[in-house]
Amino acid sequence: MGAGADTNSGIKTGNGGRRRWKPAAEINVTPFVDVMLVLLIVFMISAPLLTVGIEVDLPDTEARAMTTSEEPLTITIQADGTIYLMETPVGYDELGPRLRAIAGAQSNARVYIRADRGVAYGDVMRVMARVSASGHPNIGLVTDPARD
Repeated sequence: MGAGADTNSGIKTGNGGRRRWKPAAEINVTPFVDVMLVLLIVFMISAPLLTVGIEVDLPDTEARAMTTSEEPLTITIQADGTIYLMETPVGYDELGPRLRAIAGAQSNARVYIRADRGVAYGDVMRVMARVSASGHPNIGLVTDPARD
């Protein structure tokens, strides 16, 4: 055997039998974890704000909030009578055909109607009837929690 090799550990020795230590190749995960926690907090705060982008003044009720795991199909009626399917403005006459096209793919999907408190009751009922006739029997009305 050579004078500069230690066969048991595979670490080279030299300079009078002293061992030279190589730096260990380890990954420091602390900065990675810090970045992931910051991103988690950012997404937890911003995710609820991204659900519906149309501003509407909802009526207040004492009903409990519903929890769903899938993104709901939402129809919004603004105070001026403008109807939105998700975030796309649609006319009352074209609401039925668009919902029928969606009903083929998601026949059991729940449809949520968000109506401004200034919209007439009859207008909301007309939209609900159009939604029901287009093949979506599960309709929910969205409100704000009651303010104390």
